[in-house]
Amino acid sequence: MRQVRELRDIAAEAVLISGGGAAILLQIADEQVGLGVARHSDFASRPLDRLHATLTYVYVQAYGTDAERRYVARKVGVAHRPVQADAGEQSPAYSASDPQLQLWVAATLYRTAIGLYERIHGPLPLDTAEHVYREYAVLGTALGMPKQLWPVDRAAFDEYWSRAHSTLHVTAEARHVARDLLHPRVAPPWLTLSMPLARLITAGLLDERLREAYGLQWSRARQRRFDAVMTVTRMLWPRLPRGIRHLPAIRYLRRVRAEIAGVS
Repeated sequence: MRQVRELRDIAAEAVLISGGGAAILLQIADEQVGLGVARHSDFASRPLDRLHATLTYVYVQAYGTDAERRYVARKVGVAHRPVQADAGEQSPAYSASDPQLQLWVAATLYRTAIGLYERIHGPLPLDTAEHVYREYAVLGTALGMPKQLWPVDRAAFDEYWSRAHSTLHVTAEARHVARDLLHPRVAPPWLTLSMPLARLITAGLLDERLREAYGLQWSRARQRRFDAVMTVTRMLWPRLPRGIRHLPAIRYLRRVRAEIAGVS
């Protein structure tokens, strides 16, 4: 079996999309990120918009050319430009261009993706894990985050994660976003049918403190179902052809290339 060596080998795995809900709930548990998402995103009427935008960004950063990466990063930057506000009487200031918030969002994407990948494929070799970790910095730096903000290695990242995670605070706005995300009122039938499984995986990937803060139900029976899903996925997913496992990444990249060709 070919050894995994690059960000693209991991980020392109379609199964990681199932961790998207957990990544978003981690992101908005930071009060500033949560306020920005609550006030400038519309999960209620457009539940898939943020997922499509995030997947396009991640896949192009992992797979695309330098020109394609710049194109998508500029689009994200334009979309983020209005996401800012001064501090209020009971709310902090926030800005999507804040490097510390960019760091947190990139960190949640890395942590969720690697955690889920290793659940399914097994632990990465240490040198590979460090190499992939360094490559993941692009998810922040492409938007302007200074490269030196990305912790120097995985040990430093673990320290950063522990500190940042301990300060998370799930606000009423974040809980409202989570409800809209996990219980979409306007959604295509396939999404509605998949939501019970999505809610199970999202809750299972969070720790007990955040599950409780978001009001996500959990029990021994739910833990057993989550473990069973992970076991079956671990048995079946790696056996699928690479073309199937990476199909969404390939399609998103083609879509971006067609869009660029239409603009030029």
